Amino acid sequence: MKELSRLRPNPGATRKRKRVGRGPGSGKGKTSGRGMKGQGSRTGKGKPAWFEGGQMPLQRRVPKRGFTPLVTKEFAVVNVGALEVFDDGARVDTGTLQAAGLVRKIGDGIKILGNGELTKKLDVVVHAYSSTARDKITKAGGTAGLVIEKVGGAVKGGGN
Repeated sequence: MKELSRLRPNPGATRKRKRVGRGPGSGKGKTSGRGMKGQGSRTGKGKPAWFEGGQMPLQRRVPKRGFTPLVTKEFAVVNVGALEVFDDGARVDTGTLQAAGLVRKIGDGIKILGNGELTKKLDVVVHAYSSTARDKITKAGGTAGLVIEKVGGAVKGGGN
């Protein structure tokens, strides 16, 4: 059994530190491997990763378009056609959608989109609907309700 106090790195795993600026006989004297003049020879010579030598930076060369809002809602989306897995007359809400494996991470809520066909009468209660999804659910004889939760004093949910 080896003692922790006797542990050493494997042979060849470590190298001696290069001592620069220790006279002409060392091979790294005078300019210490930095060359003669210029930015690279100066102390504190580090440049940021995005530095391009004075060329117009990529971030400023690329055209900017559009607008990214600071506050966005991330909905988990489910298509109307996927609701066919439920029995006729069933109540579909966030819990049943998660149990059926149609939704993993809810985020800011669940939104039903209008892709696919629905033949069963379902009572769907989620956070948002597209207009086509709401039409398809009501045309099949079901209801499309909205979840209204109080989160930290503010009403969350609703909307289109």
